[in-house]
This record gives sequence, structure tokens and C-alpha cells, in this order.
Amino acid sequence: MNNTKLKLFFAVLILGFLTCKQSDQFNSKAALMDEFLTAQSKYFKFNGNILVAENGEIVFQKSYGYADFDTKRMLDDSSVFELASVSKQFTATGILLLMDKGKLKLTDSLRQYFPELPYSNITIYHMLTHTSGLPDYMEVVMQNWDKNKVAFNNDVIQILAKEKLPVVFKPGLKWEYSNTAYMILASIIEKVSGQSFKDYMAAHVFQPLGMTNTRIYNTRRSLKDTIPNYAYGYVYNDSLVKYILPDNDPSQNFVIYMDGIQGDGIVNSTTGDLLKWDRAVKNHTLLAESTQKEMLKGQSLSDTLNESYYGFGVAISKTDLGNLISHSGGWPGYSTFLARNPDIDQTFIVLSNNNANSPGISNGLQHIMAGKEVVMPYEHKEITVDSMSLEPLTGIYKDKNEVKIERDGNALKMVLSNGQTRALLAESADKFFYNDGSDRQVEFKRDDSGKGISVAVINHGVKTVLIKK
Repeated sequence: MNNTKLKLFFAVLILGFLTCKQSDQFNSKAALMDEFLTAQSKYFKFNGNILVAENGEIVFQKSYGYADFDTKRMLDDSSVFELASVSKQFTATGILLLMDKGKLKLTDSLRQYFPELPYSNITIYHMLTHTSGLPDYMEVVMQNWDKNKVAFNNDVIQILAKEKLPVVFKPGLKWEYSNTAYMILASIIEKVSGQSFKDYMAAHVFQPLGMTNTRIYNTRRSLKDTIPNYAYGYVYNDSLVKYILPDNDPSQNFVIYMDGIQGDGIVNSTTGDLLKWDRAVKNHTLLAESTQKEMLKGQSLSDTLNESYYGFGVAISKTDLGNLISHSGGWPGYSTFLARNPDIDQTFIVLSNNNANSPGISNGLQHIMAGKEVVMPYEHKEITVDSMSLEPLTGIYKDKNEVKIERDGNALKMVLSNGQTRALLAESADKFFYNDGSDRQVEFKRDDSGKGISVAVINHGVKTVLIKK
């Protein structure tokens, strides 16, 4: 064998070895993710679909639980979920496509399209970045709408025009999440394009990307329209001790009379189609490259403490694993999360149709993919502990965030920096779990005298250690 052939032989051998090694690593991580999600399903009622990809290739994809709790129809890879606010990046893209075609400008004012609305100096840019200060339409509709009818975008705009509620703050002054802004953006798309929002998105976004299982869908209640293999969203009812449709819960009947509103939510899709979308965003398949970069750039500061930003329809943040482009979604029965770490091109899609904590579960999956330690879910059993042993654990613990641990009789409670409290139930002298049925625990470390010196907050398997001040 001559020297050239010998070099080629060893190159092929090394490549084969590295490919096998990488395949083994992916198989190992896939097994850990399945173990993690199976336990989430068993102990914390996770129900939904998962897809994890690296460089656009699927590493893990699986379904857990029911598409229909009443008939026991099971989820599968093609089950269609309501995306809730994950939809906002699609609405933003619809606007940006019109901008690329010269049909509108981000500096255009809201009143240029809806002069009947009493909101001056608000631009499309303000609405895309949640800096508009528009009032919350949900509250206005709840107070001013006939609950026996389904409200659509035009109905909401008419209510806002009539009631003339003031802005929450001067446009551009600060960041505050606004469903109203994205509802109006969808209506601007209709005015500019001359198409319904549903038809426009199908023709210019979903069909070009081959997203055959994706559509604007909010007619299940208003028009009795149905989708094959639909994942119905369920909420848990404590008195009935079972999952029910939110339609049957009087406290959540707004899902019926707000069924016609589009733009802030209402894209319905599958994990597979969302991977196609993720690739299109990465590769600026639909938008001009410069426009796509602006969409994924931190346009407005949304969280000063954690230095998180908002682009156009997406959140931009930095985690312990690197940069993250993401968005969560929540609506009665649904909790969704779509994220990509652009540093290593890993994509995480979590769609739940029973309000599981999709962002928390995604974070656990991200840590597994990064080879980091993740505490597997398990059943927590409360025990009684000596109340005097709790006192040394009280105090303030801090890293970037801060929590206060207080004794509450024979138990502990955690006071978060935003003032919210969490009751903690003991499972040992030093380990406690949240009393809300979620996969969250705290574990204290004591010094030789028994005083707490640190606490590990474990959120869906991911540990964050805070030091006592």
C-alpha cells in the first residue's frame, strides 16, 4: 500500500471511529432524555410531544400521553398543538415579509392603519418589540363583550376605539408584554395584504416551508371546524380529580368567547413542522438576511436583572449553556416552548396539552444535551421534622437572584425576589419540595453548627446554588 492510500485508509478509519463515538453519545443522551421525560410523565403528569435536534438533525423525538383525555386517543409525532404565544414569531415574520416587499415600514404608525384607535405615536416597531404601552385587550373584552358570542379581531378593535382606554406608558419608554400589539399586527397584515390572516400565513409562510400540518386555527368553537389528530388542551380540575376541557370550566370560559382573536396566538402546528420553521429562521429562507438578523437581535431590554432582550416575536437571552433564542406560550390546556442555542445549533421543542411546565422541561433537556448533571424526577413523600431544626435554615440566600427562607410554624416557605411565596414540604431534614405538584425542590447545606450556608434550588432537574448572606 503506497503512502497516499495509507493516509486515506487511516483518515477513513478515524472518521468512522468519530462517527460511531458521536452516535453513541447521542444514543446515551437520548436514553437520558427519555428517562427524564418518562419520569416527568409518571410523577408530574407531563403530557405532550418532544423534539430535540442538533444541526437540524433529529436527536430525539417522542410522544407522552393522550391527544384526547376523554377518548384515550394517544399522541403521536403528527399530533397538532395550539402554540399560544410561540405564534408571535410567525406574526412578526408576516409583518417583516411585507416590509421586505416594500408594503410597509416599521416606522409606520398604528393610526395609519386604524385611525379610529386613540393611540398616537405608536409604531409597528413598538408593537413588534412590546414597547407600545397598549392596554390589555383581554381585560377590556372580559368587561365589555357579550359572552354568548365569539369575538374576532375587528370586534376587539371596535371595543378599544369605543372605550378609549389610555396607554399604560408612553410608547418606547419601557418593555411590557402586549398581546394587544400582536393582535393588531395580524389585522395590519390583513389590511396591507388584502388577504385574511389565515390565508396570508398559509400562502407566504406555511406552504413555502412545507409546513403541511400547520395552520391558523381558532375555529373549533366558532365554526365547529376540526383538525385530524388534534391534541386537545386539558386543565386539571381539583374537585372532579381529573383533566377536563377548559370549555367546561366556568372560570375559563373566555377560551370560548375569545376564540376568534388572531395574531398573539392561534398558530397550530406539530414538532416536525416547527423544526422546519426553526431551520427557515436560521437560514433566513423567507426573509432577507439583514431582516432576519434584526428579528433575532435584542431590540428591547425585557429583564434587567437577567439581561434578557426581546427581538421581533422572539426572546433573546444568555444562559449558563450559551445564547438562547426562544419563546414560550401558555393558554388554558397548552404550554409550549421553542428554543434554539445558536452557538451549537441545538433546537428544543416542547409542546404540552395539559399545561405542564414546558420551559422548565426544555431547560432540563438542554442540560442533558450539554452533558450536565440533571436530577431525575422522583416521587416526593412528606415527613414531619423538628421545627427547631428549621430555624437555622432561615435567612437570605443569593446568587444573581435572591430568595428569603422563612419558618412558617412547622414548615418552611420561600419568598422570591418578586414577593411571591412558595410553601416547602420536608422530605428530609435538609431537603424540601414545592407543595404545588411541580418538579421543584430545595436542598440545604449546613455548617458544623447546623446553620444553613447554601441552598440548591432544583428546577426540573437543574440545580442553581445560592449562598447565604
